[in-house]
Amino acid sequence: MRIVVCVKHVPDVQSDRRFEDARLVRGEDDVLNELDENAIEAAVSMVEEHGGEVIALTMGPADAEDALMRALQMGADRGILVTDNSLEGSDVNTTAALLAAAITKIAQDSPVDMVVTGMASLDAMTSMLPAALAAHMRMPFLGLAHTVTVQGEAPWNITIERSTDEYDDVLSAHTPLVLSVTDQANTPRYPAFAAMKAARNKPMDEWSFADLSEEFQRLHPASSLTSILVDEAYKRERQGNGTVITDSGDAGERLAEYLLEKVK
Repeated sequence: MRIVVCVKHVPDVQSDRRFEDARLVRGEDDVLNELDENAIEAAVSMVEEHGGEVIALTMGPADAEDALMRALQMGADRGILVTDNSLEGSDVNTTAALLAAAITKIAQDSPVDMVVTGMASLDAMTSMLPAALAAHMRMPFLGLAHTVTVQGEAPWNITIERSTDEYDDVLSAHTPLVLSVTDQANTPRYPAFAAMKAARNKPMDEWSFADLSEEFQRLHPASSLTSILVDEAYKRERQGNGTVITDSGDAGERLAEYLLEKVK
């Protein structure tokens, strides 16, 4: 089983994030997107059970290789960084198209059975990339899985369970396909020191847009790169200091009274 897991390097949600020149400052307290850890765990677990290879793929600036290194520490076998100044500001559709081109290039060596992603990235939170990637790859999409079951042999039958606002769904499809998992799908492993040390010797490649231009044009002969330009960004300030209720045994009652008074 050959799996590509897509990851992203994002600003730490616990850090003091800020804008400069209408752009979110990156490269200071960046980490592997937390929700991508579930994707890595899902991919590594499937390969541990069925054999194969896990390739971690990301697109971003040069320091995004830190996200790949974390994926290698968690059990991925190889990392690929797509980085190019011309890709700065790429929107979701362009990012999906470029990742699809990279996966197509990876598949030239040996077919890719599955592409696994997290449910969202914690910087943009669009949750659109997994489905967009499936559309560009022309593959079935099984999204927001909290349970994943693999049956048979290649082409494997993948069955997922997911919960939406009103329904519990059970969906299945045969590989190759794109799969996204939620943070309920598993508990990501914490790499031991030996795994962290071994990750330093695993291969990590860097590709530019020129390296993917042939695959990009084959997939999208009439398309060009598009990006988002931010005209203005400003910090939203909280209005007022709020109301503090000191609990002396009746805080719940006082809070309920306060809310009822505000609702009137």
